[in-house]
Amino acid sequence: MFDVMDTLVRDPFRTTMPAFFGLSFAELLAAKHPTAWIDFELGRLSHEEFCASFFTDGRPVDADGLLAAMREAYEWLPGQEALLARAVAAGFSCHAASNYPCWHATVEERLGLSRHLRWTAVSCYPHIAARKPSPAFFAAAAAAAGAGSSSELLLIDDVLANCEGARSAGWQAIHFSSSEQLEAELAELGVLL
Repeated sequence: MFDVMDTLVRDPFRTTMPAFFGLSFAELLAAKHPTAWIDFELGRLSHEEFCASFFTDGRPVDADGLLAAMREAYEWLPGQEALLARAVAAGFSCHAASNYPCWHATVEERLGLSRHLRWTAVSCYPHIAARKPSPAFFAAAAAAAGAGSSSELLLIDDVLANCEGARSAGWQAIHFSSSEQLEAELAELGVLL
């Protein structure tokens, strides 16, 4: 199971989103609503509801413009598409395990991740409705993937706390930092031949 943002795909949150609003990243963090993004990731807010509640002060957000800017910024991280394709060619079933809102559909539209993996466990899905690193996320993700046991599952994620949560749930985990590092660790596990 692959995390998506900053593991397979560049996350535009720290660069594109502040630039869209004409803010620095620090200014964006100070002005955004403290729970709107989490509620969006959990599927409690639609895209329009999220944009309407984005800023604590209630200033308007161009919802279509924001999504278009994010869409244009989504891109594969170097080496990750080829590595994912090799894992699939070697016979492994690959899945997304992502804390992300309904915008995952825009990532799919732009990059076509489903050529290599299934969008099995996204935090906004009603059957997941949890975020990593919570145990509820890993239990729902394992069930959605149809895993016979948690030891069959491997999480690849750029966030160490998510890897630790996976290990606590009985999964294996690799803390992602680069395609080269991931390839070496997957080779050690016999996942890439």
